[in-house]
Amino acid sequence: MSQSYNRGLVEDFGRWKEFSAGMWAWIFHKFTGWMLIGYLFTHIAVLSTSIGGAQGDTTMVDGEAVNVYTATLQGLEGLFLVRLLEVGLLAVAVFHILNGLRLLMVDLGVGLEAQDKSFYASLILTGAITVASVPTFLTGVGI
Repeated sequence: MSQSYNRGLVEDFGRWKEFSAGMWAWIFHKFTGWMLIGYLFTHIAVLSTSIGGAQGDTTMVDGEAVNVYTATLQGLEGLFLVRLLEVGLLAVAVFHILNGLRLLMVDLGVGLEAQDKSFYASLILTGAITVASVPTFLTGVGI
């Protein structure tokens, strides 16, 4: 007869303290992947407004006729929230790329001993790139 193994309760949320860097890397990689898929569908929905723009549909903005697609993008780019979400998108994409490269190296057998360090390095590099890009993303908001 086989022995049963007590894996703990699924509802035991205190187990996250026991996670290693590899588990956190897996969780963040899955999370960022789902975020990028969600962005893809949102991006397609917003860009679908270009269908009307390609046919010459216009809308009135400040008393002048503007292409529907152009009006939509200008309206979104002027919102602080959208610019903030773009910074978040950059952070998600950069981490997903860096962690994917880290996983590729691990699969190739390079850096197997330093998986934790490479995960932390990808987090730090993601933070540095994101913070350095904030002024670029927030230029011209509200103008």
